[in-house]
Amino acid sequence: MLESGTTRRMGSIGRYIFRTTLSAFLVILVSLTAVIWVTQALHDIDLVTSQGQSILVFVGITGLIIPLLILVIAPIALLIAIAHVLNKMSTDSEIIVMNAAGMSPWLLFRAFLSVAVVVSILVTAISAYFAPKGLRMLRDWLTEVSADVVTNLVQPGRFVSNGQLAGIFLDDQRDPAQRVTMVADVGDLLDNANGTFLVLQKGMLQRFEAKERDPTMVVFDRYAFDLSHVVPGSQATKYSIRERYLWQLLFPDPKDPLYVEQPNQFRAELHDRLIAPIYPLAFAVIAFAYLGAPRTNRQSRTVSMLAAIGGVTLLRFTGFVSTVFGATQPWMLSLQYVALALAFGGGLYVIRRGLILEPPAFIENWLAALTERVVRRVATQ
Repeated sequence: MLESGTTRRMGSIGRYIFRTTLSAFLVILVSLTAVIWVTQALHDIDLVTSQGQSILVFVGITGLIIPLLILVIAPIALLIAIAHVLNKMSTDSEIIVMNAAGMSPWLLFRAFLSVAVVVSILVTAISAYFAPKGLRMLRDWLTEVSADVVTNLVQPGRFVSNGQLAGIFLDDQRDPAQRVTMVADVGDLLDNANGTFLVLQKGMLQRFEAKERDPTMVVFDRYAFDLSHVVPGSQATKYSIRERYLWQLLFPDPKDPLYVEQPNQFRAELHDRLIAPIYPLAFAVIAFAYLGAPRTNRQSRTVSMLAAIGGVTLLRFTGFVSTVFGATQPWMLSLQYVALALAFGGGLYVIRRGLILEPPAFIENWLAALTERVVRRVATQ
């Protein structure tokens, strides 16, 4: 009966930690993603101001980068969430009480690991499909908006309020044998099955033949100028390596020109995609290894927090360097796997043995002295 009650109590504690950590992760993820998305979206504000797009188009286009932002931010948000929950439990002496009650650090860690598994699944889905899909849609949409003659020319307030062009001057030099210049009072854009036309009204056409001395002038009441050659057609879009789905990196088309030209880039991107879901798990291990043990003073928790951030930063930086330089030196791709193996091996050993990673005494003393000096200086101001 005693063992059964202990098991139920540990299960309820695990569910409590899981809910608290997952909730914190979602709040942090949404907050950080929203802030960074707004910052990135401001770069494309010209879609509204200069190209006459609606706010819905603007939000739709810029919103397509959100999966890519989540892919980058999710492991960081998980680290912050785990650190927040562990710091709160340490401040409230919950970790000390659990440790005194005989609860092993490994059982406590399993709740955080469950959250890391959920985040890892999320990162896998985004890395394999949603991020490339968003980038593909973004490329298609931006290309269409930028090349759309009607969108670029007919903007409210640019010519007249009803969208009709006024005061038109058109100089056509496509044919080396002749040059055509047209002026007209007004014009309308007509788009039908035959193509896109600029219908000019009440104007004059001046044609300069290369072999003729004098131009030919024609006054017209109505003239249709063909714009089909500048309207985007159904051309095949070439997607970059970053915009390929995971299975396209795993099994690339041997005849793909981009793959033939940059096979090492494909390999580096593939390894980066495959390793992305492992980072949330590694971040959870590092965070708990430094912060999961009971702490008795604030300085020790602060130094441990800084050490956890430093360990995660070093691990991620190693992965970044490995991917970048691995495109030209394939052997460097193995560095990220070595770094992850060391992080998992060292972290799990510390957690399993219940070790406490305490900073050296001189660091704690230096931090305490620095904190005291800052507090005194603030108090005297």
